[in-house]
Amino acid sequence: MSMNESCQEDHRHIEVPVRVRYVECDPMNVAHHTVYPVWFEIARTDLLRQRGNAYRDLEAAGVMFVVARMSLRYHKPAKYDDELTIICEASPSAGVKVEHAYEVRRGNELLATGQTTLVCIDRDGKLKPIPTDLFP
Repeated sequence: MSMNESCQEDHRHIEVPVRVRYVECDPMNVAHHTVYPVWFEIARTDLLRQRGNAYRDLEAAGVMFVVARMSLRYHKPAKYDDELTIICEASPSAGVKVEHAYEVRRGNELLATGQTTLVCIDRDGKLKPIPTDLFP
């Protein structure tokens, strides 16, 4: 089962279009490796927003998420002005963490894959259970 098929049913999936901007590229017009985590964050926050939870509102309510782990594997380069799709799938677990899996695609071509583990904390930096309504 593909990432797309597994997440359409439970709404823990999003596909975000991104165009590679000139400022994100090295002198060879290849997207710099540091921009991929930024694209991951765009997809993660859009997934929350799609579910009716703006990250700003969560922070105001004392619910914060921090990245505890990130991995990224590059398969092929993205280049200036490419139209990409960032696919994000959330897999929350009971307790304080949520895993995200990512694919960066140019059409049907897989350019990169990644994973993050986020943990939920309060304003004092202490672990906090993820609110049950975020990922029912």
